[in-house]
Amino acid sequence: MKVTIGGPLKVAFRPWVEGLENVPAEGPAILASNHLSFSDSFFLPAVLDRKVTFIAKAEYFTTPGVKGRLTAAFFKGVGQLPVDRSGARGAGEAAVKSGIDVLERGELFGIYPEGTRSPDGRLYRGKPGGLARVALATGAPVIPVAMIDTEKIQPPGKVMPKLMRPGIRIGKPLDFSRYQGMEHDRFVLRAVTDEVMYEIMKLSGQEYVDMYATAAKRQIADAAKAEKEQSKKTK
Repeated sequence: MKVTIGGPLKVAFRPWVEGLENVPAEGPAILASNHLSFSDSFFLPAVLDRKVTFIAKAEYFTTPGVKGRLTAAFFKGVGQLPVDRSGARGAGEAAVKSGIDVLERGELFGIYPEGTRSPDGRLYRGKPGGLARVALATGAPVIPVAMIDTEKIQPPGKVMPKLMRPGIRIGKPLDFSRYQGMEHDRFVLRAVTDEVMYEIMKLSGQEYVDMYATAAKRQIADAAKAEKEQSKKTK
């Protein structure tokens, strides 16, 4: 990935980076980032010397046909792990297990606490399950990361990316060892997640919205549907 994608990516887009020294040269750590674009999972690993493992929905790895096999090979090649979202608790348990496995190998685990891409460039409330539980179960430090302007490179619906410089700000590691063994306390999980989101907000400069991005996306979709229906009635 770093040779075939990372190198050309850095040459073409010239991403700027602040706080690179905050990523440890070795040992486990969690990179908790805001999520503006599909390309976030490529720009961040491209500027780091170490491998970063993210999680991706299992459909990327199981789609049949030639295109499906190529997609699966691509995601495996860039170090992403499939997460099965079916079952009683969906992706949450699978994400936690995957994160713990990666960190126990002494590697870097990347996660987006918002759970999905921001629909409008603002920073949304972090989901308390995955990030906090993995951090408390492993004792790994959490490094807040802010992706800057990546949503402007390839907005939804655009095929060709726009050549411009995105930015990456990496904050100082956060230590949550004071909560060790409390990964099943929902108030502790909420506190840990909110602290991380606050640090991401300071790094990114984004407006914070105290609701989940998934709920915001539903509201946007519902509004668009209502507008479309109203337009049909008017015609």
